[in-house]
Amino acid sequence: MATKAKETVKKVAKVLKPKADPTSPTATKGQGKVVEAPKVEKVEEVKTPEVKVVAEKVVEVDGLPSLKDMLEAGVHFGHSVKRRNPRMDDYVYAIKNGVQIFDLVQTRAALAEACQYLTDTMATGAQILLVGTKAQAAETIKSEAERLGIAFITTHWVGGLFTNWEQIKTRVDKLVDMKKKYEAGEYKKYTKKEQVLLKREIDRLERMYGGLVTLNGLPKVVFIVDPTREVTAMHEATTREIPVVAIVDTNGDPTKIAHVIPANDDALKAVVMLVLAVTHAIEKGLKLAKNKAAAATK
Repeated sequence: MATKAKETVKKVAKVLKPKADPTSPTATKGQGKVVEAPKVEKVEEVKTPEVKVVAEKVVEVDGLPSLKDMLEAGVHFGHSVKRRNPRMDDYVYAIKNGVQIFDLVQTRAALAEACQYLTDTMATGAQILLVGTKAQAAETIKSEAERLGIAFITTHWVGGLFTNWEQIKTRVDKLVDMKKKYEAGEYKKYTKKEQVLLKREIDRLERMYGGLVTLNGLPKVVFIVDPTREVTAMHEATTREIPVVAIVDTNGDPTKIAHVIPANDDALKAVVMLVLAVTHAIEKGLKLAKNKAAAATK
């Protein structure tokens, strides 16, 4: 009975099983049997929206360069470890290939603080002296100082400028007087040889004191590029207790500087970028002082 029941079940299953069409493209042959391939439903293509990743950019604020601009200009490069000054280690982020790397976040913050200080100081009507005798800074400092009408030194430091200001002032006044007479034609009464000698004297005084013509007295603040190079300027400013704002590299000493701008003071692009930021702050202060003076006269 059991055997007959099993045979009956097999026959019924064989009749109910669907036959595969051998001509169908969805059928495959294997081991003499026709096996129906599974049907794949067509899936509609779903278009995902394009996602644009925009890199965060630090925008210039009040004339300050962005971190990206400072990085591209090489502001972050310091000196080799062999030339380091341990007192500048707080501003160093890392050391790569024996070269110290500045923390640009600190550098930009220090630059912003220094610029704000200069703006506030100049807004009171104070005078400032820009000092930068190295080739990377001289041209920019001279052009910006002449544009703003402020004092500058770009050739070499005048010994005793702060400590012996009264005597230096007489030399500056002599230059101004000689230039006025030369432009007025008062020297034409002299012989040609004497005129040549007078012109040479004017040129010599111009090289030494030409940038100090607008200085009526001791400045209230001094801006220096590379105080390690301008040792005499730093010494005289400290002696007369004049605040100093300076761009200091990893080989410098920040202890006697009121506002330190830790940065590369050798790369041309870096120095020009920082000097322009400083002069922009000075210009802003000069405008505020002018507006205050105009308001007071009304």
